[in-house]
Amino acid sequence: MSTRMAGWRPALRIAWRDALRHKGRSILVLVMISLPVLAVSAAAIIIKTADVRGLEGAQRQLGAADARIRVEGRGRIIQTPDPSQGSWSATAELDLDNPVSDDDVRATLGDDARLIPITSGWSRARLGDRVIEFSTTGVDLSDPIAEGLFDLESGHLPESSGDVVVNDAMLDKGFAVGDALDVNGSTLTIVGVGRDASVRDYPVVLGSPDDLAPDSGNVSEWLVDAGPVSWSQVLELNTVGALVTSRAVLADPPDVASMAEQMGYDTGRDEILAVAALIIVMALIEVVLLAGPAFAVGARRHARTLALIAASGGTPAQARRVILGSGVVLGLVASAVGLVIGIVAAWALLPLVQRFQGQWFGPFELPWLYLAAIAAFGLVSAVLASVVPAYLASRQDVVAVLAGRRGDRDPRASTPLVGLALLGIGIAASTYGAVTSDSGNGAYWIAGSAIISVLGMILVVPVVVSAVARLSGRLPLTARYAARDAARHRTRTVPAVAAVAATVAGVVALGIANASDELANEKTYTAQAPMGSGYISWGPDVLPGEEVPDPGETWGRIEEAARGAAPDVEVTALRGASDVYDPSGYTSTYIEPPPDLEQAAWGVNYYGPSVLVADRADQLGIEDEVADTIDSALAAGRAVMLTASVDRELVEATVRQESWTEDSDQPQSQLSEVVPVQLVAWGREEAAPASAVVPSAMADDLGIEVVTTGLRLTGDLDPATETRIKESVGGAADGTYVYVERGYQRPDEALILLLVLGALGGVLMLGGTLTATFLALSDARPDLATLSAVGAAPRTRRRVAAAYALVIGFVGAILGAAVGFVPGVAISRPLTAIGYLGPGSSEEGPFLAIPWLLIATIVLVLPLLTAGVVGLTARSRLPLVARLD
Repeated sequence: MSTRMAGWRPALRIAWRDALRHKGRSILVLVMISLPVLAVSAAAIIIKTADVRGLEGAQRQLGAADARIRVEGRGRIIQTPDPSQGSWSATAELDLDNPVSDDDVRATLGDDARLIPITSGWSRARLGDRVIEFSTTGVDLSDPIAEGLFDLESGHLPESSGDVVVNDAMLDKGFAVGDALDVNGSTLTIVGVGRDASVRDYPVVLGSPDDLAPDSGNVSEWLVDAGPVSWSQVLELNTVGALVTSRAVLADPPDVASMAEQMGYDTGRDEILAVAALIIVMALIEVVLLAGPAFAVGARRHARTLALIAASGGTPAQARRVILGSGVVLGLVASAVGLVIGIVAAWALLPLVQRFQGQWFGPFELPWLYLAAIAAFGLVSAVLASVVPAYLASRQDVVAVLAGRRGDRDPRASTPLVGLALLGIGIAASTYGAVTSDSGNGAYWIAGSAIISVLGMILVVPVVVSAVARLSGRLPLTARYAARDAARHRTRTVPAVAAVAATVAGVVALGIANASDELANEKTYTAQAPMGSGYISWGPDVLPGEEVPDPGETWGRIEEAARGAAPDVEVTALRGASDVYDPSGYTSTYIEPPPDLEQAAWGVNYYGPSVLVADRADQLGIEDEVADTIDSALAAGRAVMLTASVDRELVEATVRQESWTEDSDQPQSQLSEVVPVQLVAWGREEAAPASAVVPSAMADDLGIEVVTTGLRLTGDLDPATETRIKESVGGAADGTYVYVERGYQRPDEALILLLVLGALGGVLMLGGTLTATFLALSDARPDLATLSAVGAAPRTRRRVAAAYALVIGFVGAILGAAVGFVPGVAISRPLTAIGYLGPGSSEEGPFLAIPWLLIATIVLVLPLLTAGVVGLTARSRLPLVARLD
């Protein structure tokens, strides 16, 4: 027998026949292993297809050119092979007055190098009463070197100055072929429509470099036709200040490590590998634990066969090989099935995912190296899931098995001690990670501790299951039977309980992190107005050369619209210095405190203009003791500057009014007067209406033009009323903004994340518990049939099934919640340790919040729900089974 069983061939044949004979159990294992393979392989294909960096994206940047060169000033720069990803920097300040010329470029690339100008930027154009923003590219599209930058679909390419082509996103805004665009004072005509090489859903305009030259100082850019541009030539051009994207370098980039050394940064590979290893190990543990009970039951089914092999002279290694063969066969099939379906799923999902991306994807691409690793993950997980059942099967009592009794041996006494030690190490690592979170490595310690804690918990599970069995003496028969049967057959119970616990631990840890982060957001939130009130602001939306609408007339329309939309809401005009912002420049008015008080005085968060003009605080919506202080100062003819925490009755400050024009480097001073100012500590959590308040008499003396700068809203501002006001004032004038303060509002994303966590944990927990329960019931059919033979009612089996599910789910949930608290509490510290909270914020991090509802649902509700499902669906009658004792 020993000679016949030598090698893997007999073991694999037995495994294949067993898989076909027990289709239900085989399908269960296939689903558990193939689903993660399917999901990860589909994600890998979509990510790889969407990634168009490097050589794959060269045509989008270069067209048919050999390189693309951008210069702004003279000086040495350093770059990575693909600078389009933003990986470049200057070693010193560039000389903008002495930019690199095309002659400097030819000095490196050769005199016969052909340089075609290309520009890139963005602009705006009016369409009716709307202003449309779009990106611009200026290049001669008729030149062969530009082939690939734009794919014409209708119309024709620009043939003369003033002609431009656009993409479909521009047409979606309301433009059409033949329409005129007024861009930076020039009238351009749309002559064609097509597809931009990179941008999918953002409006794009392409035309002559002269027509679409951006206002970008000394920036020059060329497409280069000079043959392959080597990395040495790139470095030589870097010395004068040229940023180079070379097709040849993208095809054969230099070593990443040397690039990191040149750029002066860490490659980040260690952190990336650490995070990837964490994800892979946790996923592997989860899959192994979920599939483990199925292999344990399979080993139980093979118990008599393995005993016969041992009785005939077979070795423990041959017995293990039979069970491991099931892992190999099912792992290979599951990986192949998951991989094929994953490829099909990725191909089907690509059009849907493309809708959410602004850049065009590349051609459908299969990353075979990654896919092979993913398939290997499926095979490894199946083999690992069968390792423990195979080891235990090789140690079974041959005489007991052949006599029809269970042949499990008692676990080693050292196993739970090792588990407790690992739990202690995990807690210590989490604590260390939380304490050292400021150093930047704390998160990795916490992530690693999560793996150690889960492994330690798995080793402790047998002791917990045995303890539950010993404490079940006073429970009803069905619960007592389920608890003791679970302890008696730990090979299938322990993986099921551990799988549930691992799932719950992950959900609890992520739930605590999410809840703590939301608590930090809530505690550090700064209201932009008094609770329940609101305001309306307006800024003119005009293009260069257009006349700014009359502010007084516009505010009159806005105020009338607001009053008409909500008659019960009090609308109060806020008056202040005339701060004008338009395309030609802007004018700002502010109060500058003495230099020794700048840090203390400035810093108040305010939502209105810098300077308001009023004679009483109630005109600004300010009440209580702060209002009394402001009223006294204004009545005395002093300006008031609101500060974060400093009160000073009288200081001398400077009222400044400065104008900046589009072509000026320095502001033009319109006003600079020293006035008496009282510093008043704002001391509130919400933002102030302004940085400073000036009495009317002082504003007149200074010659400050006082205009309406906003409208304050108070009264019944329910969401319906807010919507009516927004719609009305939006119709009265473009550029209006309505805000109503309702306190911190949890974003939908945070709630969705909690729901996803709960749903994911529930599905995994429900699936793992149901799987383990029905496998246990299948394994325990002889015992249950014996119960029926001695007079047990049919419903007894349903109760046993429900009780078994409750034992697995409840014990696993409690263990998982306890373990999940460790990394969850630890990660909340680096996640919510906030350094600067902002003006008005009185809370300091870190913060800790426990999502008790989520935990209670996972720990209490789901086990009861699972037990109910099992009790209703389990078979109540079984055929009698003969037993030998």
